[in-house]
Amino acid sequence: MRIVLGVGGGIAAYKAASLLRLFTEAGHDVTVIPTEAATRFVGTATWEALSGNPVTNSVWDAVDRVSHVRLGHEADLIVVAPATADVLARAAAGLADDLLTGTLLMAHGPVVMAPAMHTEMWQHAATRANVETLRGRGITVVEPASGRLTGADSGPGRLPEPADIFAAAMRAAARRAGTGALHGKRVTISVGGTREALDPVRFLGNRSSGKQGMALAEAALAQGAHVSLVLAHAEVPPPAGCDVVRVESALDLREAVLAALPTTDVLVMAAAVADYRPAEVMDAKIKKGDGEDPVITLVRNPDVLRDAVLARAGRTGPLVIAGFAAETGDATADPVSHARAKLARKGCDFLVLNVVGSHLVFGQDTNEITILDARGTESAAIRGSKRTIADAVIAHAAGLLQD
Repeated sequence: MRIVLGVGGGIAAYKAASLLRLFTEAGHDVTVIPTEAATRFVGTATWEALSGNPVTNSVWDAVDRVSHVRLGHEADLIVVAPATADVLARAAAGLADDLLTGTLLMAHGPVVMAPAMHTEMWQHAATRANVETLRGRGITVVEPASGRLTGADSGPGRLPEPADIFAAAMRAAARRAGTGALHGKRVTISVGGTREALDPVRFLGNRSSGKQGMALAEAALAQGAHVSLVLAHAEVPPPAGCDVVRVESALDLREAVLAALPTTDVLVMAAAVADYRPAEVMDAKIKKGDGEDPVITLVRNPDVLRDAVLARAGRTGPLVIAGFAAETGDATADPVSHARAKLARKGCDFLVLNVVGSHLVFGQDTNEITILDARGTESAAIRGSKRTIADAVIAHAAGLLQD
């Protein structure tokens, strides 16, 4: 595969050398186009030595070959890492004032951008608007990692690890090639645990780690899907290549899920959504005094899964909806019976039963599930890593979508 690797002018440019190595060691032919600013961090000699190809960032070199046209036409994949705030802005505006931006305008294949910048720059309204513009044009903009930045600061804006960018790039290429059971389909997955505010400091939450939801996203991406995450609190970062809508409460999550439905082919409700929220959220922190203990009144949250099922009524195209059920047995019924009743109440296409208890808890790296289908079928127990579980769930959803 012929790959163009664009390198923006940020301190993370040095990490692009490792990404280049991953591409070349996988047998791909890579042409590197650093911006002028990028060459102040890593010189052209490094890129030429690692790629085995000549490197320039000027449209005035090899004018007879019209390099930006040729490179854009010939590239099977274009990856920009790091994509600085400046590169994102110039690409969104359609500028072509150097070889990299000119090549981006001529791109015939998939384009993947891996942003890296300071947190305030990433969160600035202008950058967010540029990212949405690029995603609207079909460009994959991976979410930056959160961690140590330049200097003593930490936060979102760190360049994802080269291996994660490599994986996102390969998935983008696979989607364009038309491989995967969910090629061309849009999958929305709710992930993590919601938090219901008590006051400006405290909240009601749960023990969901988000690991299973992230594994589901990886599995859907591997099958060629365009994946959107409705992401509540999670202990692990989203995989590269997903669109991410961050939410806090059950009401936030409901709004985001329903907004995504019109363009979604598969909805997987893997988030741990709070059943209740405080009836009143205090404006100031609740103080621990010598008086009576505070009494917190709870009200029921909406049933997001059921609301999604009701919202698809009248839809012209197919929409597969899957729910998750964390169940324990009790004096009235075993976990499977409880899950069967829940499947009937919710009206979704299938339910993933996750038996929880004293030795089966949130946050583990392995899991055991049973898939209960609305058609009455029931899978054997599926045990293994969360990715193994995710592959089974995504395969079941893809099978229903194709029926």
